[in-house]
Amino acid sequence: MSKIVLEACVDSVEGALAAQTGGADRVELCAALSEGGLTPSAAAIELARRRLNIGLHVLIRPRGGDFCYSDLDMAVMCRDIEIAKSLDADGIVLGALQPDAAVDIDKTSALIACARPLSVTFHRAFDMAADPFAALDALIALGVERLLTSGQAATAHAGADLIARLVQHAADRIVIMPGGGISEQTAARLVQRAGVREVHLSGRAPVESRMTVRNSHISLGGDPRHPEYQRMTTSAERIRACRARLDALPFSS
Repeated sequence: MSKIVLEACVDSVEGALAAQTGGADRVELCAALSEGGLTPSAAAIELARRRLNIGLHVLIRPRGGDFCYSDLDMAVMCRDIEIAKSLDADGIVLGALQPDAAVDIDKTSALIACARPLSVTFHRAFDMAADPFAALDALIALGVERLLTSGQAATAHAGADLIARLVQHAADRIVIMPGGGISEQTAARLVQRAGVREVHLSGRAPVESRMTVRNSHISLGGDPRHPEYQRMTTSAERIRACRARLDALPFSS
């Protein structure tokens, strides 16, 4: 059997390069992971593509909050997809829901049409869906190649039972890729427990600012949990540790 595919979720070109150094097979390039991920800039996509020799998937999410999009949101998303395609992305990561938390068939179909011929991953909007199996059937019918999910739980480890059921229900018609709180310590166990062949994680570590003069009285982002003088970025060492554990599984080669 082929090796387990390791996708790293990154929010900078620096992070993408660290993921590649650590042995990731693919990156999902985002911005603002503290918001759950937003669409990265065109410059970030262009420079990542120029420097990477692994797969590059691009997140399309125009704002934080829910996944129930307006017509203006849709216009932005379609234009962002066109830009990502023009910059040679390998795949697009997207998702849209209706107010009743079902997959928005019309909007998702329109986004998929914009993305083709690139592969499409439906992101963790799925974890907000009211009926996971109805949502999965809808994505299969739409021709989506891959589903990213935590099993509708706070972490993929907590949602492993549902992920395993989704794998069985999918019956190789769509790739089920767990993501959400996965670490180098839990990735291999999740593969064995849920029967998945791809894994998605950020593998981030804190990096201290080089600033020697600091103003500790304010936070420009307004959230003291995300101070200006420390940031999280992808760690090549953590990705490498995860790669080693996945490669050590008896059925991975």
